[in-house]
Amino acid sequence: MVANHLDRRAMLAALSVFVVAPSSVAAQDFIDLEWTDLVPEGQPAIPPVIQGLLQHDGPSLSNQQPPSHGVRTDWNGEIVRLPGFIVPIDYSGTGVTAFILVPFVGACVHVPPPPANQLVFVTTGVPYESSGLFEPVNVIGMFGTASTSTQLADIAYALSADRIEPF
Repeated sequence: MVANHLDRRAMLAALSVFVVAPSSVAAQDFIDLEWTDLVPEGQPAIPPVIQGLLQHDGPSLSNQQPPSHGVRTDWNGEIVRLPGFIVPIDYSGTGVTAFILVPFVGACVHVPPPPANQLVFVTTGVPYESSGLFEPVNVIGMFGTASTSTQLADIAYALSADRIEPF
């Protein structure tokens, strides 16, 4: 009887590992991307330092957007996490529901936009209460290539956000 009781305890202990493990794996069930991952191999990414060298005078900063040199389709349909800054496009109440995720502060607003393959159009069903343009965020959701054009810039990628959180 004692041996049977110990076997049950050992079995319960072993099973508890399987019950706990999947939830911790699900918490990291996304691919971490960096902005350089969005640029095709062999193509130049324009660093933020060079953005400041572009002409700031003129009617629209979108007219000064450098050309994009292709996109990467490696993560189409995948759940990814990408850090960046919010440039609001649409609101619901006080929360942002559509925005351009940009790699550095001021992109598309204070300096010309980066190439289209360095911009992501994000939509979310749950409005995000942003603290402003200078707030870094992580966006987690379904990623893909999708050509979008706004008055601010042409955009090569889209992300349907499941979660937006401070960086």
